Amino acid sequence: QVQLVESGGGLVQPGGSLRLSCAASGNIFSLNTMGWYRQAQGKQREFLATITSERSTSYADCVKGRFTISRDNFKNTVYLQMNSLKPEDTAVYYCKLGVGFRDYWGKGTLVTVSS
Repeated sequence: QVQLVESGGGLVQPGGSLRLSCAASGNIFSLNTMGWYRQAQGKQREFLATITSERSTSYADCVKGRFTISRDNFKNTVYLQMNSLKPEDTAVYYCKLGVGFRDYWGKGTLVTVSS
């Protein structure tokens, strides 16, 4: 059993910054991949970024250069630093943990970019 809890969402103005956190707990293997996805209202969930236990990262083109993913392996926590936020970044942001052949998802945290 794995649980993921996102935090750090909220209201931010265009051009502002926000840092999301996702704490994982449960039966977590040391070797895993954590990532961030988002889903805007009425749209499909989209990939944003992933990071391995060895801190190898991958980013979607839509956030490359603005968002930075990082992790603390001791705390089993992944972060998403979001800069230069745009209204189109408004969405529910989800954390994912991939271990073995299983994917686990958090319940999401809402990010609203508006003036």
